[in-house]
Amino acid sequence: MSAAGATLFVVAELRAVRGQEDRLRTALEAMIEPSLDEPGCLAYRPYGDPNDPSRMVVVEEWTGPDALAEHFATPHFRHAEQVFAGILAEPMTVRRLAEVTD
Repeated sequence: MSAAGATLFVVAELRAVRGQEDRLRTALEAMIEPSLDEPGCLAYRPYGDPNDPSRMVVVEEWTGPDALAEHFATPHFRHAEQVFAGILAEPMTVRRLAEVTD
């Protein structure tokens, strides 16, 4: 593991159009393996909102901003973007977070 504060955490929030929840879940699950295979990816995990099946969140950890930028350029991310364009009720929100250090 890298030194504290060196990694970049990402929380991506997505909301499917009603009736497209399964397609969103499938698209996010298909991203797990290829994302984890990327050299800069330390963690990649989608979660569903138990109170709203249309909402999903992906929690990711990257070695840094360059690794995240490379992720956004991969064929599997580009494909997911195309799928998202037809099933998301609103644009995906991506929050980049760093550890708070003393």
